[in-house]
Amino acid sequence: MAARAVLDSNGLQNVAIERVRGNLTDHYDPKHNVIRLSDSVYDSGSTAAIGVACHEAGHALQYAEGYLPIKIRQAIIPITNIGSQLGLWLFLIGLLFSYFSESLVIVAYIGLALFSFTALFQLVTLPTEYNASNRAMEAIETCGILNETEQQSARKVLNAAALTYVAALAVSLTQILRLFLILGRNHRD
Repeated sequence: MAARAVLDSNGLQNVAIERVRGNLTDHYDPKHNVIRLSDSVYDSGSTAAIGVACHEAGHALQYAEGYLPIKIRQAIIPITNIGSQLGLWLFLIGLLFSYFSESLVIVAYIGLALFSFTALFQLVTLPTEYNASNRAMEAIETCGILNETEQQSARKVLNAAALTYVAALAVSLTQILRLFLILGRNHRD
């Protein structure tokens, strides 16, 4: 009901809301114009569940108004998928073959560059997620979905969720640095 209130108050009556199996599977699907909420969120009246549902409605609002970071994120998904699937394999193959021919180290650098698109995706995701949470909190306040105490709890949950994206970016950047140092050390040897 919370997500529906946010959508309706912003003129997005055409966005459907469905239940999806799993845990932490909540998402907005722009291709089908539907918000999918997990069992634990769909039927719950907890402040955390309401925050999550409104956050996903925030993503629908981003798409509806053409929010630039979401457009960039959508545009780089194909290269990110390729990079996450092939990047490390190319890195390892290039590293291995560079022992036989120094010129094949370029394959490792290509793999590292492809893998780096994962971090770029995560970087572009940060403003998108924070914006969706800000939109959610604004809608929660405007629509009167939660009282002030509950709003503080929802804000804490949404901030904690956003910090997971910060942590994922930090891990990716650390991995990229580590791989780059491995290449540098290997190249010197």
